[in-house]
Amino acid sequence: MNKFWKWKKQKVINQDNTESTERVLELRGTIASESWYDDDVTPKMFKDELLSGGGDITVYINSPGGDCVAAAQIYNMLSEYPGKVTVKIDAIAASAASVIAMSGDTVLMSPASMMMIHNPATIAFGDHNEMQKAIDMLAEVKESIINAYQMKTGLSRAKLSKLMEAETWMSAHKAVELGFADDIFGKKNDKSAEEDEQEDDETNQKNTPKEDEEEQKNATSFLFSRKAVNVSLLNKLTKKKADNGHSVAEIFDRLDTIQKFT
Repeated sequence: MNKFWKWKKQKVINQDNTESTERVLELRGTIASESWYDDDVTPKMFKDELLSGGGDITVYINSPGGDCVAAAQIYNMLSEYPGKVTVKIDAIAASAASVIAMSGDTVLMSPASMMMIHNPATIAFGDHNEMQKAIDMLAEVKESIINAYQMKTGLSRAKLSKLMEAETWMSAHKAVELGFADDIFGKKNDKSAEEDEQEDDETNQKNTPKEDEEEQKNATSFLFSRKAVNVSLLNKLTKKKADNGHSVAEIFDRLDTIQKFT
């Protein structure tokens, strides 16, 4: 079996300078690259390993997502774990992996990491009845995912649904801003407060308050929709004139007409 998780133990220095051992769970790659659905062995193995020790846990996530059933079960297991769970996203938590991230009592992101949320997807075949069953199933799965997001962020279900519909990518700062994460971890700024104040004074002399606010906003967070980007690009392509003066849309129409008579 190809496990997508790994347990480690690492030494940490406490605030009182004492040393202790911390349990670390690493979730790397695709969540359940092999079958998890209708699998009694893998979920039990994960839970047994989770409960084999005690104390607080730090969960590192670098995953593009995967099986939403597996993600839901892992989310529940970590949420019910008696110790404190700290989630650290050190690269990406996309799709199903973002659901697991919501299980953390504290969710931290690297300044260079990303989080992505979108609608659940599946593959189905059959007649219209089977297709409708798949649609209804996906709608229920989406509602369950929104439950996890809402409990963490406090955002409305309508807002979260729109973000998922758009396939939304968030920087670490934007994730914190929206409530998907609590803070950013990593190397802290070593400058003194006096140096920071001096730089602020210099900046204020160059920019107006409005410019400063806009500059900080652009520098600290961003969010974009892949769906919106694709639509925008398609619109630009259809309006663009070809060398002979015809738009791309007109050329597509002519090709459709030619195909009908060939």
